[in-house]
Amino acid sequence: MLRYIIRRILQFIPVLLAVTLFTFVLMRAIPGGPFDHAGDKALPPQVVANIEAKYHLDWPMWKQFLSYLVGDDLLGEEGPSLGVIRGDLGPSLRYRGQTVNDIIETSLPVSAQLGFMSLLLALIIGIPTGTIAALKQNTWMDYTSTFAAVIFLSIPNLVLAPVLIWIFAIELGWFPVATWGAKPPFFLGIFPRFSQLNANYFSHAILPVFALGTSSAAGIARLTRASLLQVVNEDYIRTARSKGLREQTVIVVHALKNSLIPVVTILGPAFAALVTGTFVVELIFGINGLGKHFVTSIGNRDYPVITGVTLIYAVVLVIANLLVDVTYAWLDPRIRFD
Repeated sequence: MLRYIIRRILQFIPVLLAVTLFTFVLMRAIPGGPFDHAGDKALPPQVVANIEAKYHLDWPMWKQFLSYLVGDDLLGEEGPSLGVIRGDLGPSLRYRGQTVNDIIETSLPVSAQLGFMSLLLALIIGIPTGTIAALKQNTWMDYTSTFAAVIFLSIPNLVLAPVLIWIFAIELGWFPVATWGAKPPFFLGIFPRFSQLNANYFSHAILPVFALGTSSAAGIARLTRASLLQVVNEDYIRTARSKGLREQTVIVVHALKNSLIPVVTILGPAFAALVTGTFVVELIFGINGLGKHFVTSIGNRDYPVITGVTLIYAVVLVIANLLVDVTYAWLDPRIRFD
């Protein structure tokens, strides 16, 4: 297993390099630049040229990418860039005085907290609902859960989030309209401090977490139902029942564990989707997360922020997929990677 993990980590390097190169080139190919306008006014061409020279945007594309990747000093040039390989994601072109590392340090924990809680909600709702629907097949419980799953899969969070705000924040006044309940510095760099784990924190989290987690919960419920229905008809399940095992033991220990393999398969992409899919939800709820900065940086043509955030999301995705593969071996001892 250890050799497999090391091999996968080494395979991540060319993948992340390709993602970085593709994003770097694609964003610079889009018409417009980060310094074309100051507010509503267009900057004079000479001013734009001077600012671009300061940030090395007048260099050839290949040289800009090498500077971003390995740093200015290794290219024999003067400049502030230390390179991605040394953890420097560069300065923000629009947030003056801030680096991409500063933006990620303050906003990534918020998106991670939102993503973790949304995934937890999806698992808490999805797996029990799918299990009950499978065990009560063709009953009102099955029909109700299936209908609810289809409804929540059909409603995008772009529509669900404003509806939740209108009903539960504006009309009923039960929850805050916007913002996040925890602010930096965070515990271990990512978790809210213990003093912030109060009613205010969770009241701010309920609506965005529900808006994000329900569609994933519906997908997990449907997949759990279909997988469990297939597993309960296997020969080893009938053997377990013939031995006199309690039905609860048969379902939980034997059937459910094996039926979770397809569910685990989608958890890696689902987690990445919940973290990266917070773009619209963070904007709607006014949450200062990484997705909000990503959306605004595209309009601002803030190249380092766009490339840095995309790279972070790529790292989250490959790590999530690695954890999924490792979980396979725990769920099914027959699976070996060495």
